[in-house]
Amino acid sequence: MMSEPLVLGFDTSAAHCAAALLCGDRLLVSRVEEMGRGQAERLFPLLEAVLTEGGASWRDLSALGVGTGPGNFTGIRISVAAARGLALSLGIPAVGVTALEAAVYGLPEPVTAMIDARRERAYVQRFPEGSPQLVALAEFRPDTPVTGPGAGLIAGEALAQPVPVAEATARIAAGRFATETRAAAPLYIRPADAAPARDLPPVILDDA
Repeated sequence: MMSEPLVLGFDTSAAHCAAALLCGDRLLVSRVEEMGRGQAERLFPLLEAVLTEGGASWRDLSALGVGTGPGNFTGIRISVAAARGLALSLGIPAVGVTALEAAVYGLPEPVTAMIDARRERAYVQRFPEGSPQLVALAEFRPDTPVTGPGAGLIAGEALAQPVPVAEATARIAAGRFATETRAAAPLYIRPADAAPARDLPPVILDDA
């Protein structure tokens, strides 16, 4: 049993499967595997491997940190569902951390986080006082340095993301879990690209 709080952070909101294990302020393990698909099958084996490498078990955990997006809709659902199930079975909190929050962790404010949303758009948030939003790249003019995986999409001062996403997620969760009361929930800023199929109109029979 660890003497300090043990927090497992993970994220599948982009084309990766990432996890990090934190004991107090000390990073024990951090792993990231780049993948466009397959996160659902890979997440739990990766988490098991991270715990084993860190010399810990599921029952040692004090809290979970989970990436809630914005990003890939399917990836976000995978992580959030896993975190909720684990939190329920282990009796520990699961703290939702947005990818935008993780992107600016460790950087001086004011700073703007930016994530590619495709189709010439980006998810952005200005810290400390802004809110997440979807913007058109052609119209976006940040008034602070920009960081995050989408920082290279525009001209201007870009800062490297100083802490990998899973580690940042774990560190933010470590600072919140003692007072967190909300269940982790996905951050969807725009509707999914896929639309549900529409029912066909009823067939009108002509008796004539």
